[in-house]
Amino acid sequence: MSRSCLQKKKEVEALSAQIEEEMTRIGDLGVEIAGMKNDLENTSEALEADGDFLAELKAGCDKKADEWEEIKKTRAEELLALAEVIKVLNDDDALELFKKTLPSAGASSSLVQVVSRTDSLRAKALRLIRDVRQTRGVSRQELDLIALALSGQKIGFDKVIKMIDNMVANLKQEQIDDDKKKEYCDAQMDESDDKKKSLTKSISDSELAIEDLEASIATLKDEIKALQAGIKALDKSVAEATEQRRAEHEDYKELMASDAAAKDILAWAKNRLNKFYNKSLYKPAPKRELEEQPPAALVQVSSHHTNKGAPPPPPETFDGYNKKTEETAGVMAMIDLLIKDLDKEMTEADVTEKDAQKEYEKLMADAAAKRADDTKSITTKTTNKAAEEEALQSEKDSKAEAGKQLMATLSFIKSLHGECDWLLKYFDVRKTARASEMEALTQAKAVLSGADFSLMQKTMHNSFLAQK
Repeated sequence: MSRSCLQKKKEVEALSAQIEEEMTRIGDLGVEIAGMKNDLENTSEALEADGDFLAELKAGCDKKADEWEEIKKTRAEELLALAEVIKVLNDDDALELFKKTLPSAGASSSLVQVVSRTDSLRAKALRLIRDVRQTRGVSRQELDLIALALSGQKIGFDKVIKMIDNMVANLKQEQIDDDKKKEYCDAQMDESDDKKKSLTKSISDSELAIEDLEASIATLKDEIKALQAGIKALDKSVAEATEQRRAEHEDYKELMASDAAAKDILAWAKNRLNKFYNKSLYKPAPKRELEEQPPAALVQVSSHHTNKGAPPPPPETFDGYNKKTEETAGVMAMIDLLIKDLDKEMTEADVTEKDAQKEYEKLMADAAAKRADDTKSITTKTTNKAAEEEALQSEKDSKAEAGKQLMATLSFIKSLHGECDWLLKYFDVRKTARASEMEALTQAKAVLSGADFSLMQKTMHNSFLAQK
């Protein structure tokens, strides 16, 4: 039983390995199939492109074949015409005529050679012009006119050379104009870009300055408002202090008057008692009446208690009256004590009044100084606020002006790009094409002038490479 299980296990492992191998092969085949599909698609596209190319090639070949047939036909006609001309020129009668009219006997052969040389030069020059038009991608009306002049037989080399010289001069002038234009565009773009950056920075600086000035003006407004409120509160405090000082002063005057009146009453009472009990201490008052009268205040007080009716008869007495001298001494001491207390109270009240007056005067001086300082500070801050408001308006005007200039600069930069981008992008291409044109024209001129073409071509090619 155990051996059977081991055998089955080995079979399972072998089958699993086979399955994994088959799965790997299936994956590889899927990849190969996908690659082959891609190859098939690419091949189909290439086949389609090759078919299009073949169709174009057939059409081009047919066209070229027709052109070649036309060229062969034209050349045959040209050869026939030349043969007829040569035959006529070589005729005996023509030779006799040439001997009489031309300076040398070999004029007929020279004429044929000149015609052949001229056609060869025209063909070489025309090939150069067509080469620069076709292979180098140059298209220009002047080249077409020169090619047309070379294709015909009626325009002489002098006129063609003059056309070439004029065109070369025009090409040189065009290159000079392009160089100047490029220099102008580069300079204007650099200058405009610098101006744009400067104006952008100026606007940014103005915005920061405006923000700072607005914050400063708001702070000055708050400070001025606080100072005005402080002056108003100070004026109210001064008014309250003045009213309080006036009330205290009135209380002081009333107290001093009352205490003085009380002292007068007590002094009169003491003097009156001395008149009866101790005449040596009595001080008569300087009055006109024979009998001494009490102080006015005492009279006013006692008048409320005086009986206006007839006094009753005195009571009957049996013994004589004895003065109470000892009891009077205690009353005198009490009166002196009261007068002393009144003096002390009046002294303290006087000192208090003087101190209060000094404090009030100092308070008024400090308040006046503070009010003057605050008023001056308000004036200064108001002036500063006006100056900063003026500066704020100036900054806003500067920002607006800079914004206008920036918009104008951006508009100019936009128009400058429209004017210069094409030239800057194709400047090198135009310069190279123009150099190719001048090279071909110079070679064509050299050919028409009878120079050695191979030597001129080598010289001009080296010159063109040096320019590049």
